[in-house]
Amino acid sequence: ASAGAGLLLAAALGTAGPALATADGPDFYRVRGVPPGGALNLRAEPSTSAPRIARIPAEAQCLRSLGCRGGLTFQEFSTLSEAEQKRRAEANPRWCRVEFEGKVGWVAGRYLAEDACGLPTAAQQRP
Repeated sequence: ASAGAGLLLAAALGTAGPALATADGPDFYRVRGVPPGGALNLRAEPSTSAPRIARIPAEAQCLRSLGCRGGLTFQEFSTLSEAEQKRRAEANPRWCRVEFEGKVGWVAGRYLAEDACGLPTAAQQRP
């Protein structure tokens, strides 16, 4: 086999180069950090200037995750000081694409927290 095929196989198996942690993230989110009675804006694009598609209530749960972009990398999270992390997050905010009540759009990631959504809790699993 050629060296190129070997590199291709190594890359496919994840053995070439440094290992990088990647994760798809949670399947569902809930809204956090929005005052009671308030709402999180669901936008057409990942920008505060993009048109608003809908308003998601502060207590909303089970927002289906369709992926995020921006935010801190694992390396930045692991190595930067708290002040540097804050500056980096402001310069490259995290936006997540979600589905809520049949509508799909983008929300600011800082207002999301992982949600179990339909999975039994530990108390519910006890016999």
